[in-house]
Amino acid sequence: MIPVCDPNDGPGSLRLLEELTSNADQVQQRLLKEILTRNLDTEYLSGFLQGGTDRDLFKKRLPVVDYDKVKPYVDRIANGEPSTIISAKPITELLTSSGTSGGLPKMMPSTEEELDRKTFLYNLLIPVINKYVDGLDQGKGMYLLFVKPEISTPSGLTARPVLTSYYKSSHFRNRPFNKFNVYTSPDETILCSDSKQSMYCQLLCGLIQRDEVLRVGAVFASAFLRAVKFLEDHWQELCSNIRTGHISDWIAETSCRNAASGILKGPNSELAELIEMECQKDTWEGIVKRLWPRTKYIDVIVTGSMAQYVPLLEFYGGGLPLVSTMYASSECYFGINLKPLDLPSDVSYTLLPNMCYYEFLKVEKGEEEEEDGIIECNSNGEAKVVDLVDVEVGRYYELVVTTFTGLYRYRVGDILMVTGFYNAAPQFRFVHRRNVVLSVDTDKTTEEDLLNAVTHAKLLLRPLGCLLTEYTGYADTSSIPGHYVLFWEIKGPPPPISDPHRHVIEECCAEVEARLDSVYRRCRSRDRSIGPLEIRVVGGGAFDALMDFCVAQGSSVNQYKTPRCIKSKEAIDILEERVVGRFFSSKVPHWEPFKVQTT
Repeated sequence: MIPVCDPNDGPGSLRLLEELTSNADQVQQRLLKEILTRNLDTEYLSGFLQGGTDRDLFKKRLPVVDYDKVKPYVDRIANGEPSTIISAKPITELLTSSGTSGGLPKMMPSTEEELDRKTFLYNLLIPVINKYVDGLDQGKGMYLLFVKPEISTPSGLTARPVLTSYYKSSHFRNRPFNKFNVYTSPDETILCSDSKQSMYCQLLCGLIQRDEVLRVGAVFASAFLRAVKFLEDHWQELCSNIRTGHISDWIAETSCRNAASGILKGPNSELAELIEMECQKDTWEGIVKRLWPRTKYIDVIVTGSMAQYVPLLEFYGGGLPLVSTMYASSECYFGINLKPLDLPSDVSYTLLPNMCYYEFLKVEKGEEEEEDGIIECNSNGEAKVVDLVDVEVGRYYELVVTTFTGLYRYRVGDILMVTGFYNAAPQFRFVHRRNVVLSVDTDKTTEEDLLNAVTHAKLLLRPLGCLLTEYTGYADTSSIPGHYVLFWEIKGPPPPISDPHRHVIEECCAEVEARLDSVYRRCRSRDRSIGPLEIRVVGGGAFDALMDFCVAQGSSVNQYKTPRCIKSKEAIDILEERVVGRFFSSKVPHWEPFKVQTT
């Protein structure tokens, strides 16, 4: 049963939050019982539980699984088999995750009821933020929200990203009126499938209503910064539209154009001149605060891989607080930040015990926090799994969930650290995704993905008699859009860093990109949220110097292995000092919407 949360009833919503977190274990036990009872006759559960719904039996008989164990069931549903193989309630759509499997997005089953659960969490955010920021009902939010490609599976189910699903649902489009939910962007501009037209019209609407804007944001930090860069490239055209009262002719999507025209209404030369005055200044430092002077905070996710964007957000924000409100994934929405004004480095999320059934694999961290670490096992060699209320402060865990939609003891892949408790509910800091080494936007490139791509690309060096001896990389987000940087040390004849052979390294850049997964290639080719991949060739001995640095920082000489992603500025500088050539991909990698495998 999903509790009723009225966002207009602040005291009532906060009392509900207290009740849920104070009785976290009881809520979890009831929720697991409900999940198992409802889905007991599904093909998946019946094969393990054989009619039982006891929690101990569930833990003893059901294995903890990765996506490769879930995928066959999802594929069967996508190809027309009944939802009852995993869920008693009909699977109404498949949610595509930014995590990948075999180069393709993962697909997570979802039911109509899940939209109610997501709406519950969104509604609960409102009274929490109102505790810390006054007067948000006296204006609007300029939220830059976008939909992404979707496909129809052979069974007729739609497969699409989780946020696209929510924005296209009646829960979003027919959301109950409350002043916190008033946005500068009309729904038609958000739902425009052309991302460039959508971005232009949303920014135009936000600029026209600048005096009403009290908060600005996007889902991810990368998306908000992409909007700032878009504004930097198009502010003159936007000002011209405002001055003349006419939207540029290239905005051709009818509903999007009509909605933006309804906000524009007519010429406003005074506003156009004010925006021009700010945008043509020598620096864009504090531009967000200058263009939207009543703004109280920037609402974006800045935890996990998005933390790399904090310096740029602080530069453009001019001191505005950065607020990360919630923790969610394609599998399920999990929790909220009960102290939204905390610094990004201090953000913790409280997991709500009514969203799904949580378990946690204990992780013994490596020497660096970014390392995945080792899953702790008991004397029988089985992974140690603990319940929500039994986690320990300061320990690291990998999140495992059981949902109403057909995921049972599923490893989400997120590594979390327990920072404390709110009543009986633990609070976690998001550390990183398991195995992910590079990420700029919604892309998640694992060490295996990168190795596969580099292995294919380095074959292009053979005709020149050259050999790639070492490589590493990092996500360079100092400019917008960010891009992958790979450091390569090459052995053999003089490396092809100048004409007539420099095109070989450029081809290597393109080959790496072509071998990365569908999400990366979509971000590069369709969304343009990632810039061309760069290879920086370093001189001989560069990686020896990197090893010396790591050992000096405490790494073991005997156990040292070259990190495939470096985040330390000092480590990057060591390689940067030895760069002898810089090369960029000159091709945009091919991308098309993924296709569901048929059986």
